Amino acid sequence: MPLINIYLRRGTPAEYRRNVSLGLHKAMVDVLKIPQDDQFHVFHEVVPDNFQMQPVVFGLRRTERTMLIQLSFNHRTAEQKAQLFQAVVDNLRLFAGVPEEDILMMINETARENWWAAGRVVDPVTGYDERMEEGLPATGAAS
Repeated sequence: MPLINIYLRRGTPAEYRRNVSLGLHKAMVDVLKIPQDDQFHVFHEVVPDNFQMQPVVFGLRRTERTMLIQLSFNHRTAEQKAQLFQAVVDNLRLFAGVPEEDILMMINETARENWWAAGRVVDPVTGYDERMEEGLPATGAAS
């Protein structure tokens, strides 16, 4: 049950937010192999005065469309996280026209036992939702 929080400036069109969500979810399904119906995205539209940042961050110009994406899920390998970051960037460009300079991401990893959702069936040996693909690392991909 990954949880994604997306922070952006107030006033984005609903279609834009749907396209951002589509791109994020596709990356999660493609890279982390989560079930298609395992989608929890929360958009936080922030008034401009509460979204403070420099116009150039880490040497790159950022625009008013800059967003912060917080991804929360169980432990994944560094390689999986790198693949996920790239897939998110590629998908947000494709589905919502977001340049990579306007995407800031961070991952909050949590232990499997810190997640609960009614109706989920998790294998107690592997920690995976029963619908997830076989062959994923046993270090916990249940969320």
